[in-house]
Amino acid sequence: MALLYKIGTAAMRKLPAETAHNATIKALQSGLGPIARDVIAPDLAVTVGGLSLPNPVGLAAGFDKNAQVPDAMLAAGFGFVECGTVTPRPQTGNPKPRLFRLTEDKAVINRMGFNNGGLDAFRMRLVRRKNKGGIVGANLGANKDSDDRIGDYVAGLSALWGLPDYFTINISSPNTPGLRGLQEAGAMDDLLGRISEARAELTGDAPSVPIFLKVAPDLDSVQIERIVEQARNYGMNAIIVSNTTIARPDDLQSPHKGEGGGLSGAPLFEPSTEILREFSDAANGSIDLIGVGGISSGAQAYAKIRAGAKAVQLYSALVYHGPGLVMDIRRDLSSRLKADGFSNIAEAVGQD
Repeated sequence: MALLYKIGTAAMRKLPAETAHNATIKALQSGLGPIARDVIAPDLAVTVGGLSLPNPVGLAAGFDKNAQVPDAMLAAGFGFVECGTVTPRPQTGNPKPRLFRLTEDKAVINRMGFNNGGLDAFRMRLVRRKNKGGIVGANLGANKDSDDRIGDYVAGLSALWGLPDYFTINISSPNTPGLRGLQEAGAMDDLLGRISEARAELTGDAPSVPIFLKVAPDLDSVQIERIVEQARNYGMNAIIVSNTTIARPDDLQSPHKGEGGGLSGAPLFEPSTEILREFSDAANGSIDLIGVGGISSGAQAYAKIRAGAKAVQLYSALVYHGPGLVMDIRRDLSSRLKADGFSNIAEAVGQD
């Protein structure tokens, strides 16, 4: 069966990138995804931002923008799945082509622009899957033409409250003009202040679901320290480090290297892990971190954990390695924990 998925992955790479992605979603909806059949490994269980995860390997936002296949990806072995980014109103995103494989670099550039079917359709899919189990999050964004982008995040919280297991406030995409401006000090105070107020109203006397903040990798040390302080002060439960980068390493080989958009995949691993270390130093255990960027192996997932992440997320590597990658990473993580004398993931967090 693993061989069939590898053949299928290779076949998909013959198609244009966005066509291949859409075909993959349809295949997963038809029940053609892999099924993880191994026994749950207690050493990989971890608590992140108040969530109890069966393993620390998550699916990053962007793969399942419209919450169409969260259960298929959970069945493949992911410890948690983040759907979205979803905006209040449907939007088509940026003109095509907008998704590019950089095969020589094991990377991807996208300028999708938050293309999605909007909150109403997203909500109905979450309603239909309610009580199915597994950790599923909702990644919230703002419409490109919105007059009140902060209001869009509040609208997302309000519309979906009680359905996902956690929310992510995504202010880090480079493909919606001006969105990353919400990472600036004053704008972030406004954003997190309104999120906090909405959360209090929606929660009432009940416990709140966790809310995470997703940031860009293109930050300096002063910004990192300030973002950690603001996230903590406004009650965010974790920070996801990080989204795609607008930087372009000099050693990229693909003819698509000059395309505009966010770069993800292998070239992002080292810089995003360094940024993660800086966030870990600034947080000093005061807020949980989730590491994202360039993960395609158990060794790289383990490096993120040792750099300070309590969990990791991946997406781009699936383009090159197929859906069986998640189980390979899980098995390798268990082996590395044992080799280093750790009884569980939590003991390895921040060891570097």
